[in-house]
Amino acid sequence: MGELVFEVPAPFDGCTANDFLRRGKGVSSRLIKTLKKLDPPWGLLRGENLLRTIDLVWAGDQITLRWPERETTVVPLAVRVPVLYEDESLVVFNKPWDMPCHPVKKHQNDTLGNVFAALCAARGLTLPFRPVSRLDKDTTGIVVVAKDPYTASRLAGGIEKEYLAILCGCPRQRSGTIDAPIRRTSPTHILREVSPDGQRAVTHYEILAEGNGYSLARLWLETGRTHQIRVHMSYLGYPLAGDTWYGGDTKMIGRQALHCFRCHFLHPISGERIELSAPLYESFKKAMENAYINVNIG
Repeated sequence: MGELVFEVPAPFDGCTANDFLRRGKGVSSRLIKTLKKLDPPWGLLRGENLLRTIDLVWAGDQITLRWPERETTVVPLAVRVPVLYEDESLVVFNKPWDMPCHPVKKHQNDTLGNVFAALCAARGLTLPFRPVSRLDKDTTGIVVVAKDPYTASRLAGGIEKEYLAILCGCPRQRSGTIDAPIRRTSPTHILREVSPDGQRAVTHYEILAEGNGYSLARLWLETGRTHQIRVHMSYLGYPLAGDTWYGGDTKMIGRQALHCFRCHFLHPISGERIELSAPLYESFKKAMENAYINVNIG
């Protein structure tokens, strides 16, 4: 069962339930529509009584959103993945490399979704996997997973993330912005490319250090296209180390040297600003050492 309880504050005294939920609490129209189809004890309630979206609510009212949570069919995977933060609403992982986020045809039992299923099972829960942020299979770092649909909708598009990447070579311009549209190379292939008829994609970067023909870049995104950082840095002429799909070499590391190392967001329930950082995995640190890149990542 999923449940959220909100108390109506004075500024929303006498407004409709829909107005309070949409404007006051940011509940998505999709979740409201789902709740309206349910009968007590599920649905949209005031106390234990059904509440219509057109009904007026009053300061001090306790408004309950309650839904039967569908059980997951994902097989739990008892593999330790570091948890950076967890509460009743969400969990944040530091995902390792060689681990997809979602179960897919070729990866049914070795994904972060399977790890999340094991974490839930240990807590007596069977929640569906709702990743708010995703990473490629061989990209490491922060992945935020919501435990309920309200948290998922509130966090969507609201997580600011920063990445670290080891580049082959070092851009002459030590910081800059790449504003170049990205598309699939073909309708059936996962590879992407910069093309005038692609979707707008914007990447900002800053070079932190360089050494032995490589450089360490900090990057942050305005858009979230598939493979965006990998495609943009290759387009600039400095592909990621280990990223053979987009022109990188494997002298320093055998997979793309990309790590989501920092994020911040407003907690959807408390409103608290959550700031997290994910330690680098050994393969990334070793690649930095081999490239003689010496910088303190704070």
